[in-house]
Amino acid sequence: MRRPGYVLRRLTQAVLKPPSLSRDRALGISERLGALTTLNSSLEYLTQRKQTEPGGLSDWSIVRDLQLQTSPMLRKVLDGVSGSRTTTAIHVSRSLAAAALLTPGNQKWRGAVSLYLAASGLFIYPRHIYGTDGSDQVSLIVQGATGAARLVPSDSAKDALIWYIAAQANLSYAISGWVKLFGKQWRDATALPGVMRTRTYGHSGMWAWTQKHPKASRLLTHSVLALECGFPFIYAFGGRFVRPVIGSVVLFHGANAYLMGLGRFFTAFTSMHPLVAYTAIPKSDPVGARRDDRLLPLAAAALSLSAAGSVVSAIQRRMRVRQGPSGGTLFTARSGNVLQYESHTEGDSSQPVLVFETGMVATPEYFSWIINHLEDNTRLGLLSYARAGYNGSLRKAEGPYNLGESVADLADLVQSAVAPGRRVILVGHSLGGDIARRAAPLLADRLDGVVYLDSSHPAELLRSTWQAKAAGRLSENFKQMEWFLRMGTGSLLTRPTWLDDLPESVRSRVFAQYADGLLWRAGRREWAAVQAEFSDACGNLPSVPGRGLVVSAQQTVDRDPEQLLMHGELAKAHQEGAHTAVIEGADHSGLLTKPGHAIEVARLIATFAADSIGVATSALGSPAADHQRHKEGTAR
Repeated sequence: MRRPGYVLRRLTQAVLKPPSLSRDRALGISERLGALTTLNSSLEYLTQRKQTEPGGLSDWSIVRDLQLQTSPMLRKVLDGVSGSRTTTAIHVSRSLAAAALLTPGNQKWRGAVSLYLAASGLFIYPRHIYGTDGSDQVSLIVQGATGAARLVPSDSAKDALIWYIAAQANLSYAISGWVKLFGKQWRDATALPGVMRTRTYGHSGMWAWTQKHPKASRLLTHSVLALECGFPFIYAFGGRFVRPVIGSVVLFHGANAYLMGLGRFFTAFTSMHPLVAYTAIPKSDPVGARRDDRLLPLAAAALSLSAAGSVVSAIQRRMRVRQGPSGGTLFTARSGNVLQYESHTEGDSSQPVLVFETGMVATPEYFSWIINHLEDNTRLGLLSYARAGYNGSLRKAEGPYNLGESVADLADLVQSAVAPGRRVILVGHSLGGDIARRAAPLLADRLDGVVYLDSSHPAELLRSTWQAKAAGRLSENFKQMEWFLRMGTGSLLTRPTWLDDLPESVRSRVFAQYADGLLWRAGRREWAAVQAEFSDACGNLPSVPGRGLVVSAQQTVDRDPEQLLMHGELAKAHQEGAHTAVIEGADHSGLLTKPGHAIEVARLIATFAADSIGVATSALGSPAADHQRHKEGTAR
């Protein structure tokens, strides 16, 4: 009878034995697993035709609108392959082709079939955009590379294509793991029970297990993190970790398939594993000795050049952000903060100066439509600036940040940058509205009024259910964006669609700000102060000197009626009365960035500044009545 120690030693040797499989065997296993993914996907479509019928998830008459920005020729091709009969024929042919790949053999025709699956999958991808997932993308990559590897005559080219898939696999796991590390839910191990309790990907039994065994749940969550982050270590120690790591990943995908219903993920992602194992065979093995690894130094050189380019791009972006607008001026407040401001026009000395206060994670350029309209159509003075930490404004104040610091900076800026004797109207959006409200008493007789544009209210985190829910996500989002951008990844950011709503002259500058960590670091600092101060808000708002104009975005008050009541309280707080208005169809940001909404806001501000509509709040009605009027107009 063999001793337990001997059995354990032999088992350990078997588990830690480096892999050994030929190139053809690796390609064969990979293409068959990929074929299973395609077969599953196409049969799923053929048995669930309702999704492509009118009103279905993949109704082409609706989905095709996503392709409006593509070339007319490509749209015509997509229209041609997206008809009901054509799509059905393609899926039938894909099913037959995938089934053919499941047969034994290493013939070259298999490469042509794999390339057909990749090409046809690429063309029907837009057709099923709302039903696709990462498994479809992995299948396209694997089938394209394995198909080409079957057809090219050069062994070096085959190995280069295999290394390409192996690199994709390593990046997909490692990046997924390291991104998770930025998420608080993964670090504190609440992610697993959180996912298991959802309707879409949850599993009641697994969720109950996480609640009954919290320590085991925590260990499992952190094990997934370690597995994904450490996936590339399979190449260490002569490939001895290939079997345990790939085996663990296969179990991971199997669990996801069973618990979360991600069946296609199992075959799609495991189709990369044979190719990873092939590239991890040590050079001491005859197969490893014959493998051509010249792609590695080339890939490393390309990656180094790319990283260097990202660093240079990040430096240039930071310099552009710090530079600010061409007409910018620097001012040092009593706090020590250096503020960058721009006087767009002095206007008529007999008329007030509008000073614009931005919201959180926003810059003065967001006011461009409003400022441009007022500059062209009024004789008001116009001044905008960036709070400390944004753009070229530097935070030099000592100690932790609080909102009072920005309030004092705003008052100092007005006293320094606005000519003596000129009256001032503060215009604040979002958090900027609360800062303007608090700065109003500091300006004494220089204040003419305050304009609130979908403004924050100090009690909103306590009274608004929607705001309270959103609050939990903001801290983590700001932190993640700041750290991602610190690593020089700004070049990888997708250009946000709302950017195209702004005037063309500021779009590139705003995108540079958006892709720079300064914006998110400042926003994170301000949000921490907002959470601390707004969470302690109590009682009525203090009286505010001067007149007021409270402008609400319809989508904001529709979504959260409590916000409408709080905006009404802002109006009532003004000693000399306030007007209210709701901009129909506008959302929180679109109030500034959408030209139609922004110009409507600019006209309200111009009328308010001219004092042509009177001072009494009743002149425009109560916020609730005004909101109801807009809702009725929408219904009509």
